[in-house]
Amino acid sequence: MSENETPADSIAENTEAQSQQERPQAGFAMERVYVKDVSFESPNSPDVFMQPWKPKVVMDLNTKHKLVRDNVHEVAVTITLTVKVEEKTAYILEVQQAALFVIQGIEGMQLHHTLGVVCPNLIFPYLRESIDNVLAKGSFQPMMLAPVNFEAIFAQALEKKKQEMAQASEEAQDSTSH
Repeated sequence: MSENETPADSIAENTEAQSQQERPQAGFAMERVYVKDVSFESPNSPDVFMQPWKPKVVMDLNTKHKLVRDNVHEVAVTITLTVKVEEKTAYILEVQQAALFVIQGIEGMQLHHTLGVVCPNLIFPYLRESIDNVLAKGSFQPMMLAPVNFEAIFAQALEKKKQEMAQASEEAQDSTSH
């Protein structure tokens, strides 16, 4: 104990140190990144290679996550690309890129945000690389996908869920008032 420290100060410091040790420390780590699923079709090859390359691209993006075991979550980002040239399908490519994340001491809405925004943002560059590798093997040029705003997608999903809950609540009130 120092000259300026009182016994009460020492007890308060010890109590604070103990409570910090008892609380689980927040932790976040990406343990492994892997391709979970790949599907590639080029139904109109080689004819599509003879066409002028003016592709029409339709992209479908999806994310999902699940708890694998205590504090370990699998997060997967799936992109399906359907590319047509002059109304002929050049290719259909679906890649599901996943990763395992160890997440400790993060709960509630912060955990949902981490799984819905932070994790997909970390996975996305690997997904882009996987897409370009498959396209190169199919003799197509890289897709050069723009970054995705997972924050906006997460916010839209939250808003949709709130609206669905409000609608369900209204319907429940209507059914009980009749």
